[in-house]
Amino acid sequence: MASIQLEHVSKAYGKLAPVVRDVNLRIGDNEFCVFVGPSGCGKSTLLRMVAGLEPISSGLLRIGDTVMNDVPPARRGAAMVFQSYALFPHMSVFENMAFGLRLAKCTPADIDRRVRSAAQILQLEPLLERMPKALSGGQRQRVAIGRAIVREPEVFLFDEPLSNLDAALRVQTRFEIARLHRDFGRASAIYVTHDQVEAMTLADRIVLLNTGAAVARDGSVAQCGTPLELYHQPRNRFVAAFIGSPRMNFAPARLLQYDHELATLQLRSGECVQARVDARGQAPGAELSLGIRPEDVEVGAGEPALARDVLWQERLGEATYLYLDAAGCGDPWVAKAPGHFSAAPGHRVTLRLPPERVHVFDAADNALPRTVQPEGLPALAVAA
Repeated sequence: MASIQLEHVSKAYGKLAPVVRDVNLRIGDNEFCVFVGPSGCGKSTLLRMVAGLEPISSGLLRIGDTVMNDVPPARRGAAMVFQSYALFPHMSVFENMAFGLRLAKCTPADIDRRVRSAAQILQLEPLLERMPKALSGGQRQRVAIGRAIVREPEVFLFDEPLSNLDAALRVQTRFEIARLHRDFGRASAIYVTHDQVEAMTLADRIVLLNTGAAVARDGSVAQCGTPLELYHQPRNRFVAAFIGSPRMNFAPARLLQYDHELATLQLRSGECVQARVDARGQAPGAELSLGIRPEDVEVGAGEPALARDVLWQERLGEATYLYLDAAGCGDPWVAKAPGHFSAAPGHRVTLRLPPERVHVFDAADNALPRTVQPEGLPALAVAA
């Protein structure tokens, strides 16, 4: 087993601004870590630096106790699975999986043992004599994963391996990757994706990278933590907006008062909402931003309530998503209602925002700490 440690790692091309900026991270033995973020945030570049396919501009990379900055890719003990499968079209499944072992001059008996063992794990045994053109997309991806497994690496690297699959295959292959990591039991893994659902379902720990208008932050780590930490305790508005599907609802607001760990906020519509956050550092009248997830909005609730007009509804069976007029408070809101609920466009619904579920962000988009955590979540310390 081998841990992975990045110390002040950055990557820049020539004199351009860094695409990866001052990343400090330790990935433990047998940990499944997911790098996630929008396109262009530097997550694939960071993975390729770990693999040795991109040189590191500054900082140190360690795998185990060894500094790997100048170590060739083949000697890093890492195996990579690419988005495009990268199979040899003129070789059978068996030959594709055995290719790296032949280059390493393994014995024929060892090659046969490793390939057949990996094929059994990935349910590829009936397909070993087939050519890649005779395989489905999911089968090709499993072959690519098998080619990595046979090397018995200390580190697995996955670069958006599910991007080319349809929705059903993505779910199936996601399950197989999670099962593989659990059963293999001795290798650390880094998985790159832009899909936050994949990140939430696969990761022991998520590393969300910054991108967007704040160029000075591009390529830096926005937040690192367990999936539920990023979901329930986002550090800033960028994290809150990226993690969660549908995304969090936001509205500009100003602080009316703060008393007994309860902040009262006024929306532009004149309506008031309360939030259990620590707003001691904010002056009355401060411009803030309110956020709440669609599943935390209580539809059809009594007082205290907001009233909104339905613009559209999506009925998915187990849930109904209502798209609501924001009443001058920014983009339309989304509220999740039970599957039996129905409200045609133009229908007016009442909403309740539980104070312990409301997020509040300051003028710099940083989250204000909660004073009361929602049920089932660990309490956060509030700064004195």
